[in-house]
Amino acid sequence: MTAAIIHPSAIVDDGATLGAGTRVWHFAHVCAGARIGDGCSLGQGTYVGNDVVIGHNVKIQNNVSVYDAVTLEDDVFCGPSMVFTNVFNPRAAVVRKNEYRRTLVRQGATLGANCTIVCGTTVGPYAFVGAGAVVSRDVPAFALVVGVPAKQIGWMSRHGERLALPLAGDGEAACPATGERYRLRDGQCEVLA
Repeated sequence: MTAAIIHPSAIVDDGATLGAGTRVWHFAHVCAGARIGDGCSLGQGTYVGNDVVIGHNVKIQNNVSVYDAVTLEDDVFCGPSMVFTNVFNPRAAVVRKNEYRRTLVRQGATLGANCTIVCGTTVGPYAFVGAGAVVSRDVPAFALVVGVPAKQIGWMSRHGERLALPLAGDGEAACPATGERYRLRDGQCEVLA
């Protein structure tokens, strides 16, 4: 793989770590402490804070700010203008930098355009957050959540296809695109070997 590719209008502070093949587009800013893996794409106008870890093959679309205390695992997709927070009860006149709540987005999750991830939550592996949703509590692996506040309405495959599984109880289903099989048991969805 090639070295990171940084657009001339982007600012990457000394000390930031960018993996091979990562692209930083127009007017982006990556702070000194950020650690970013291989093959990522940081869209136009993105901001990445100091205390941020981004895995490999992460796609961050235009106008997304990844603030301190956020970790994105491999293969995460952040849709255009989606929002992370890091302080639960911000006030301009009250300094709360020592109260940041950590946010974790697990491998393969999708965060739809204009959604908001309230700090202190975990979005499970391959979960799918619909456009405009507001996530204020943890999202299970493979769950599809939408709305304000976000509520689960279904399950998604690793390929990003809706699974024919009930919200609760037990069941099995195949991904309509790949045929990969999934099982729901006791409220948890998993890929069958």
